[in-house]
Amino acid sequence: MGFTTEQEDELWIRWRRGESSRLIGRALRCHPSSVRAFLARSGGVRPTPRCRSVRHLTAAEREEVSRGIAAGLSARAIAALIGRSASTVSREIARNGGRDAYRAAAAEAAAWDRGRRPKPSRLASNPAMLADVRGRLEEDWSPEQIAAWLRREHPTDPTRWVSHETIYRTIYLAGRRELGARAARHLRSGRSVRHPRRGGGVGARRSGGALTVVPVGGLAAINEHLLAAGAVRA
Repeated sequence: MGFTTEQEDELWIRWRRGESSRLIGRALRCHPSSVRAFLARSGGVRPTPRCRSVRHLTAAEREEVSRGIAAGLSARAIAALIGRSASTVSREIARNGGRDAYRAAAAEAAAWDRGRRPKPSRLASNPAMLADVRGRLEEDWSPEQIAAWLRREHPTDPTRWVSHETIYRTIYLAGRRELGARAARHLRSGRSVRHPRRGGGVGARRSGGALTVVPVGGLAAINEHLLAAGAVRA
């Protein structure tokens, strides 16, 4: 089944809260399998909401372009009416079938479709870093260990740094397969859908089944332990 925008928002809020697909399905009055299928499309990671750049024409401006063409106005005259450059209007008309075929609604739909296409990730645009990350993942390093190792290996080259969150998103987002479709199997969880952490937040960990709050100052020691583990496994 398809979800409305409001239902998608509620689904992501409940998923982030740690609710199961069964509970979410009950709240949205749908079968849990529909929830799981929806989450699987993006690997359990909420895609970044689409937004329109101020450089792109709005739906209202495209309607004005369509009216201008119908009235026989030049691209320069239309541009003056909507406060855009003539080159912007010319490109808009050309990429949407030319003056004879231009339709505002179709042009608007095509613009949103182009915006949905996956953009190259930070890893995809840096082959050397991608190879480093992929190699460490194949040795079953965690994204946190990999991110810390990259900073140690390249302390003066920020172009070779990447956050552990970026690595997670690249693994789980269905549209990004730079690390391989089976990359999630190298994570400790082995899940193909990312599950949110439950309770505790930053600075908390479980010990013997009980939740233990770790002072902020103690996080450094834990990080050192993780780095040491990564060095041993290298």
